[in-house]
Amino acid sequence: MADYDFDLFVIGAGSGGVRAARLAALSGAKVAVAEEYRVGGTCVVRGCVPKKFMVYASEVTSQLKTAKGYGWTIDDARFDWKTFLHEKDVEIARLSGIYVTNLQKAGAHLLHGRAQIVDAHTVEVLPKDGSDDAGTYTARKILVATGGRPVRPEFPGAELGITSDEAFHLPTLPKSVLVVGGGYIAVEFAGIYAGLGVQTTLLYRGANILRGFDDDVRMHLADELEKRGIKVVLGCSHKSIEKMDDGRLLSTLSNDLTFETEAVMFATGREPYVQGLGLEKAGVKLNDKGAIAVDKYSKTNVDSIWAVGDVTDRINLTPVAIREGAAFAQTEFYGKPTTFDHDLVASAVFSQPPVGAVGMSEAEARQAFGKVDIYRSVFRPMKVTFYGGQERCLIKLVVKQDDERIVGVHVVGPDSPEIIQMAAIAVKMGVTKPQWDSTCAVHPTLAEELVTMREKYVPAEVGGVG
Repeated sequence: MADYDFDLFVIGAGSGGVRAARLAALSGAKVAVAEEYRVGGTCVVRGCVPKKFMVYASEVTSQLKTAKGYGWTIDDARFDWKTFLHEKDVEIARLSGIYVTNLQKAGAHLLHGRAQIVDAHTVEVLPKDGSDDAGTYTARKILVATGGRPVRPEFPGAELGITSDEAFHLPTLPKSVLVVGGGYIAVEFAGIYAGLGVQTTLLYRGANILRGFDDDVRMHLADELEKRGIKVVLGCSHKSIEKMDDGRLLSTLSNDLTFETEAVMFATGREPYVQGLGLEKAGVKLNDKGAIAVDKYSKTNVDSIWAVGDVTDRINLTPVAIREGAAFAQTEFYGKPTTFDHDLVASAVFSQPPVGAVGMSEAEARQAFGKVDIYRSVFRPMKVTFYGGQERCLIKLVVKQDDERIVGVHVVGPDSPEIIQMAAIAVKMGVTKPQWDSTCAVHPTLAEELVTMREKYVPAEVGGVG
């Protein structure tokens, strides 16, 4: 057998790569991990985790409103962006350090630098400032876990905008912002900015935000964003951006509408980070979306190379990348062939209000099964009714009619990400509506509405057909 420097070389120290590396190293394998930016990857460093801290900070605005409604007097409440950034960076550094420590404890060798594939068993690590890890290394197996990167659209002046990468490190908080996009990142940052007192406009070229989610969810969230002071502009896109004499940005849209804002943020999607990896040198194939093509075991067309996480563009969620990385390690280093089931993976959007969803939308279920039953409720949550707030929650169940199996659960409202985690267990196990209804409500909660809906919802345009 050939003699290699490492049994496994992992390119990318994000959630998926770190999990695979740790498990492989704990099996006794000799493992190396190369990271060009910071250990922890997008999620920990400039993704889910810092974004959630920003959500927490921005939610204080509505919490202060609630406090006033409940009789509290809170004077001189102010937000300091620089203080927040400092505390956020301290916590991110702590979390990144934990990832480093866990890799080291497992026995993995961490290399700081950008890795490129030379051939099916060879990786070159390019020098990084302050690092002496540059060199060429051989490995029996190579795992690519480089994640994704923000997409910046191409039109005159697009370079004047920022992406989510820069949003976490803005030196000052803008007074006004135009957020471009309609997916997770766009609606989340729109809520963040608005909550922090920034005049916020959300621009999306489609007919409604959150493409791929249930239509009721999309319409409901758009309405709720408007209630929170976010201007939602749909059905148009940028023509150009120009910098004005006062430093503000003039956005001209496809319908000739113009906006003057201090910042423009693009949240127009992410793409697999495959540029410059040298995949072509090893003959690794990409799919039609530019992602690394893999089988159910995350293996590429090259026998010695695998890929997990967003770089494969299957389900681009951190917990999925972790499970894919774990399955790879179990298969290749523990002799336990393991795959991750990508069906019925729940997701959360930390918009304001947040969204939780698992399973099919109503449209998907009708296309797949024909006849479905819908249970739907829109109501003001108990907390806001006390002081006359107008925010509303949406809960919706999609039920396959012939066997009464629940195939979709959708929640928009406070704590919906927490609620959907538990709902996902039942849906994954194939729960039926009668079984669901047999669960006693926990009162008073928002979640109790999920198990107390008995009347089928029939929209007027359906004409009485369930």
